[in-house]
Amino acid sequence: MRTPRRTALLVSLLALLASFALPATAETVVPAGFRPASTSWTGPDTGYVLGYSPCAESWCPALLGTTDGGRHWRRLGAPPMPLPDNHNHVALKFVTDRVAYVNDGVHVRTTRDGGRSWHPVGLAGAREPFFLSKIAETGGRVFAVVTTYGEGRGSTLLYSAAAGSPVLVPVPGFAVTGGLTYGDLAVGGGLQVALGADYGTERYWTSRDGALLTSAASPCPEGSVASLAGVRDQQVAALCSSSPGSPRPGSTERLLRHAPRLGGTFSGADAAPFTGITQGFGAASPSSATVAAVGGGTGFLHSTADGGRTWTTTVLADRGFALADLDFPGRGTGVVVDGQPDAAGGSAVYRTTDGGRHWSELRFG
Repeated sequence: MRTPRRTALLVSLLALLASFALPATAETVVPAGFRPASTSWTGPDTGYVLGYSPCAESWCPALLGTTDGGRHWRRLGAPPMPLPDNHNHVALKFVTDRVAYVNDGVHVRTTRDGGRSWHPVGLAGAREPFFLSKIAETGGRVFAVVTTYGEGRGSTLLYSAAAGSPVLVPVPGFAVTGGLTYGDLAVGGGLQVALGADYGTERYWTSRDGALLTSAASPCPEGSVASLAGVRDQQVAALCSSSPGSPRPGSTERLLRHAPRLGGTFSGADAAPFTGITQGFGAASPSSATVAAVGGGTGFLHSTADGGRTWTTTVLADRGFALADLDFPGRGTGVVVDGQPDAAGGSAVYRTTDGGRHWSELRFG
């Protein structure tokens, strides 16, 4: 019995559609040899990982997204950001599931359509050598901390512009100069900016809407550097770190301090473990915080669940190169990147769902 021509064509068409509808396998979504460089999450289960894989004697970028905590991944349009030869961290920051920034410390690109297109963002007046250490968007504006270097003297400035602008400009009055300068910013429940120089000059501002920044007392005592975390249940946490190498090589003296509200006075003298050089800080709640540190070729995650009175330490694999992107996007969930794609030990993303007590490595297929 012959199959009618129309029926045969219909069967063929259905088979073709079915082939397109089949879910992508891990091999087709995640490129061979994929190594994560940076991660950014917009919620406890929704996150993004920018990584690189070997290709044509180089490293090609790939951007992955998940909506189920890393159990499944999908491929997105990757930014045209080469892996730097100088081992600069390539930092990814998603503001929403459509708006994101990526930078290698010098070059900045942004997308406002979920990775379909990426566009450069300039820094007005910035001349190399300089380094962009942090970028974030809140209240309809984008903010960045940029440090410039000179002969024995440098400066750290706050840059800003309206969200979507192709160029960021220095904000008048928000700069420090000295032999060694640095800064940090945090969003979430408001904007916080800290700038400092030579472990002596420390300036700190806050804003509830990202439009008007008000000067406030520094979170940290003189002689230490502030690392900022977002507002959690109306309270603010900050980590105060001494000069690296104190009290001994490969260590840093640290204090955890709290303010009762954004712009409030910080207090407290709870000492955090001093093992490792501070690489990052994040707070899951007013009482739960984690410090990322590296020392002696090992990564450490020092965590507290009681406001700094007691601490536990998670020792990571001996990649020992760097820890980056420590963040807690909500519901006790946190992430951190260990290592770099082109380092001998490779790289990995670790995730916690209990505020930092336990960490496990995410798999990409």
